[in-house]
Amino acid sequence: MRLHSLRLQNFRQHADTTLRFERGLTGIIGPNGAGKSTLLEAIAFALYGTPAARGTRESIRFARAPQRAPVRVELVFELAGHRYRVLRGLSAAEVYLDDGDTPIASTLSGATELLQRRLGMTRSEFFHTYFTGQKELDVMAALGPADRARFLSRVLGYDRISVAQEFARERRRVLLAESNGLKQGMPDADAIWRAVADAEARVATTRERVAECERTRDASAAKLAELEPTWLAAQQWREEHQQVLSDFRLAESEAQALTRDLERLDRDLEAVATAHAALASVRAQLDASAHVGAALAEQERLSDAESRRLALLERVQALAANEAALAERAQRLESAPVLERETQEQLHTLRTQLQDVEQHLERERTGWARDRQEAETRLEALRRQYTELSEQRDKLEGLGADSPCPTCGRPLGATYRSVLDQLHEQIETVRVDGNYYRQRSEQLSSTPSVVEETEAKRRQVQQDLQAAEKRLGRIQGAMGEAVDNARQREQVTAQLELARTALAALPSGFNAAQLAALREETARRQVLEREAARLGALVDRELVTRTERTRVVAQRELARTRLLELEARQARAGMDDAAYLGLREAFERATAAARRAEFEALAAQGDAERARAALDSAEQGRRDLARLQETLDRIDGERRLHEELDRAFTDVRTDLNFQLRPELADVASDFLADLTDGRYPKLELDEEYRVVVREDGEPKPVLSGGEEDLCNLVLRLAISQMIAERAGQHFSLLILDEVFGSLDEMRRANVMELLRKLHDRFEQVIVITHIEQVREGLDRLIQVRYDDATGSSLVTSDALSVAVG
Repeated sequence: MRLHSLRLQNFRQHADTTLRFERGLTGIIGPNGAGKSTLLEAIAFALYGTPAARGTRESIRFARAPQRAPVRVELVFELAGHRYRVLRGLSAAEVYLDDGDTPIASTLSGATELLQRRLGMTRSEFFHTYFTGQKELDVMAALGPADRARFLSRVLGYDRISVAQEFARERRRVLLAESNGLKQGMPDADAIWRAVADAEARVATTRERVAECERTRDASAAKLAELEPTWLAAQQWREEHQQVLSDFRLAESEAQALTRDLERLDRDLEAVATAHAALASVRAQLDASAHVGAALAEQERLSDAESRRLALLERVQALAANEAALAERAQRLESAPVLERETQEQLHTLRTQLQDVEQHLERERTGWARDRQEAETRLEALRRQYTELSEQRDKLEGLGADSPCPTCGRPLGATYRSVLDQLHEQIETVRVDGNYYRQRSEQLSSTPSVVEETEAKRRQVQQDLQAAEKRLGRIQGAMGEAVDNARQREQVTAQLELARTALAALPSGFNAAQLAALREETARRQVLEREAARLGALVDRELVTRTERTRVVAQRELARTRLLELEARQARAGMDDAAYLGLREAFERATAAARRAEFEALAAQGDAERARAALDSAEQGRRDLARLQETLDRIDGERRLHEELDRAFTDVRTDLNFQLRPELADVASDFLADLTDGRYPKLELDEEYRVVVREDGEPKPVLSGGEEDLCNLVLRLAISQMIAERAGQHFSLLILDEVFGSLDEMRRANVMELLRKLHDRFEQVIVITHIEQVREGLDRLIQVRYDDATGSSLVTSDALSVAVG
């Protein structure tokens, strides 16, 4: 794999960065936090998507990017003779092959899967092959023996065998549980076969019983059919006999009712004769009292006039008292205009006084707020200055004479002590000023006495003003009340005159005793009128009653004739009740026998169906048992297969671990021989995976710091080459990220020299570091720094300069 170019748009702190990668040893140098490692992260993001990036999707976007600006990484690389161009964002991805115009993959998941297949590596394998991160050169030396073995197994992908073995074991446990569950749930085979035999015997028995019940049912049905015609004829006679009895009882009841009606009509005629005599007497009494109505109306009119007179007398008295009260109130309201003028003058004085007090209060408050804000602002500025000066002093004291100058950034050297003393003096000055302004701020935190006194005076003036306004309102209300009082006096006087005029116009002559006598006589007359009406109604019904009596006599004679005819018809019938009852009893016995035989036949058929169902169920149980046994055999076979697979995985893992140390040592020995020009031709790993270097055939007892760095480098290269070979890729790219952090200057120079010797094996070696001293051994330099003004990274190289942001 060979990298050609990389472009980042709104990715992390890179607003728009473009890099081109050449052959040879390239260094990417810049201070920590400038965005160097972000370039490697962008390569991984382009190949494997969001899971290869740190944080969340939102944290990838450049903080100062416009709202709808896209996040995109473009990577161009060469692999197996083909050129690939990858365009990936947060929600879309495309892969182009050999500068084609049509993408060979156009979705996020599709692009990731395609690139992983072409690279032949997972994301973890890719990182362990091409990337060597911080502190990874000496990672083997820092681990224990067991941890070294696990580390190598993990980076070489051997742990996937353990994962597969665990899957096989888990599947074996599931199959064993299913097998045990099936065995526990399977029914007893002997019980199934016994149930089948019992069901077959029961089916045969029920068939014989069904045949016997059907023969009994047919005999009972024949006997019932023989009795049925005679029974139908008896039923017809019974219905006719019941009809005759019903008609006879109806005719007899009708005759009795007509007799009662005739007796009632005779009594009504007697009452009519009596009413004739009584009606003449009542009418004579009514004629004698005909004048009572007019006299009663006159007395009632005079009674109404008397009631109105009493009411008017009460009204005249009330109006006279009201008129006197209104006159007295008018005298008290005459002084209201003078009081109004005095109160208006008092209000003007109080309002002028309140305005002066409020203006004075506003001036005092404004001055107090201004002084307090000024003290707080100055105190906060002094606190920040004190914190900054303290941090500068602590930093200088910690670094000593090599401290950078706070102004120009150069080492202080001989001026260190004078700069430090100057900082102490500035800190003391700021502390004294801070104490003064802190005390001043505390003093101004409470309300000044002049403000409190002015506020109290304002409240007193406001209270006096409110009292005067209320008093003016009451006076003005009294003035309005005087107008209303005069209008009410005029209305009351007019109403009093009208009442007196109406009282004089009322008639006199009312007699209460005479009114009571007339009302008593009128009540007696009403009783006589009701009696006359009742007697007249009886007299008026005489003709109707006599006509009704003639009709009832004729209908009674017809009812008596109908009774004689029904008695004769009943005597002519050819059957009596005893014969009917005997025939009904015989028919009911035959019907019950036929129904019983039918029920027994149905019961026998039901038993036969249930026996057949039991046989079907037993047969189904036998088939289910066979199917369960077949499933159990299949599960047991699969379980034995996974047990064998588990043993095979164990053997494979044992063989791989056995071959790992010599194979890794051989590959590392080739790198070691090349880098040392054959001085150290052999590198071995002992049983604890510790490095043993042979010189002239003998193990070297002590390794120098440079030799340790050399061994760590070739061991890491050997691991990467083994991963690449297993993926079917040529190991031509090496990226080292901050591997010099723990090395001194001499060992850094040794590692750089070793990297230059790898030029024949690797087309591209990329070193990322914040250490400027390594630039001397590079073929090409790319510098990265952070620009505070734009909030983005700036990238420059010996070939081009790109301003970002």
